[in-house]
Amino acid sequence: MTSPGALVAGRPGPSRDEAGMRRLLARLDEPVQVVRDASGIGVLGGAGGRSGTEVLAEAPAAPPETLGDPGFRRRHGVARCYAAGAMAGGIAAEELVIALGRDRVLGSFGAAGLLPDRIEAAIARITDALPCGPYAFNLIHSPAEEALERRTVELYLAHGVRTVEAAAFLTLTPHVVRYRVAGLSEEPSGAVRIGNRVIAKVSRREVARHFLSPPPPELVAAMAGRGLVTARQAELAARVPMADDVTVEADSAGHTDNRPLVVLLPSIVELRDELQARYRFAEPVGVGAAGGIGTPHAALAAFVLGAGYVVTGSVNQSCVEAAASAHTKRLLAEVDLADVAMAPAADMFELGVRLQVVKRGTLFPVRAQRLYALYRTYDGLEQIPADERAKLERQVFRQSLDEVWRGTREYFAARDPAQVVRAEQDPKRRMALVFRWYLGRSSRWSNVGEPGREGDYQIWCGPAMGAFNDWVRGSYLADPADRRVVDVARHLMTGAAYLRRVAHLDALGVTLPAALRRYRPEPGTPAPRAVPC
Repeated sequence: MTSPGALVAGRPGPSRDEAGMRRLLARLDEPVQVVRDASGIGVLGGAGGRSGTEVLAEAPAAPPETLGDPGFRRRHGVARCYAAGAMAGGIAAEELVIALGRDRVLGSFGAAGLLPDRIEAAIARITDALPCGPYAFNLIHSPAEEALERRTVELYLAHGVRTVEAAAFLTLTPHVVRYRVAGLSEEPSGAVRIGNRVIAKVSRREVARHFLSPPPPELVAAMAGRGLVTARQAELAARVPMADDVTVEADSAGHTDNRPLVVLLPSIVELRDELQARYRFAEPVGVGAAGGIGTPHAALAAFVLGAGYVVTGSVNQSCVEAAASAHTKRLLAEVDLADVAMAPAADMFELGVRLQVVKRGTLFPVRAQRLYALYRTYDGLEQIPADERAKLERQVFRQSLDEVWRGTREYFAARDPAQVVRAEQDPKRRMALVFRWYLGRSSRWSNVGEPGREGDYQIWCGPAMGAFNDWVRGSYLADPADRRVVDVARHLMTGAAYLRRVAHLDALGVTLPAALRRYRPEPGTPAPRAVPC
């Protein structure tokens, strides 16, 4: 780096107009200098300088690929420390995962809530398009449907899915532990080879601790006793953490504790370091950030806080490749920061777990909360007052509750017959399944664009969507028809790198004009690159 005050020689004069200075500042793979000469202050690109200029500050080359933890890029075979998280119900669709994978970006298929045959079809399509990756599949904790979680893991093991994004886990289950341990083997050198990688989404220290520690010996021993893992794999399990990476999920779409990233992320990083010192794993667990990542400023802030990678969610749902309806995508493109609310979650309804959704243009949050209030008040459908029941049947379900139960019974008879047995023995459990019918259908109505049900659309969304809309207003990404996941990923990471350059110059005492301190997305995404095997 050239020292401030030095006279340097040999290049054209500095740029002083806004367009020229922005162009040089945006060449992130080259150094840049802010200089002063007889004509005033300007910007020079590249190394060295020009005779008669005084170098006020210099920023080194720092492309987007240098943001984050190189270990994340190596583990997952990706170009940047960026991932697109799973959006349940197949919203994070095959098209989304494949588009990102072809650009060497990790995307996770939204398997949560889907039946095994649908997941199996997605595995076939994605692995055919991306034989060498990168891609991941969601594995969601399903306390109310244990059989579905088990079957999903069996599918992943049978089809060689090598990376899962484990979400909504309150504690470790035998199924996620089996997935991890069944992929362990030993290198000739004696090192442990991890064949099945786990990226765990967490929002609490107590949950993070499970994934930052070795698999529980009692669960591993039980699986070895049943022949689900080998004796040698059970021994190797003590030498590896449950997860390769832990994504700290702050105020996000869907399941969330609404915790601020600036509080949560440093706490989990500290916990990771504490447990790494105790267990001395061959490679420390990576820690990433999710929730609120919708602008370059947010991405850069996460990296500065210590995130090894960033994960987006809400902003991808409005993209062309997401499996959401056109109506939903238009609504998402209009969302402001405050246009979100918490509502009961279908998969953990009885536990009172809530998720974050859009409240603009839909009555879902209000109606879903009313159902949960009724569930807390009464012990069965038969106890609901007649006028309240009639209102539910007319406004919310649009059919009798008896008809809803008949359809629900048929659904679970094919999916998980044990649920039917429990419900027929417990009126309150039957009421929960009937109410979950509405919660489950409402998200599907949003995805497929069910006509006449727009007022009931359940759209998972966090405040990142509003921040994204503010950022892209007036640019080509303002129209959801032009939002592509590769473009969004590129601009978020490029913008974060650009803002890092601005911050570097700030630290050296050079304050750029306000217009140059902002990064605005411009069209021109390069063609996707093939992923080498």
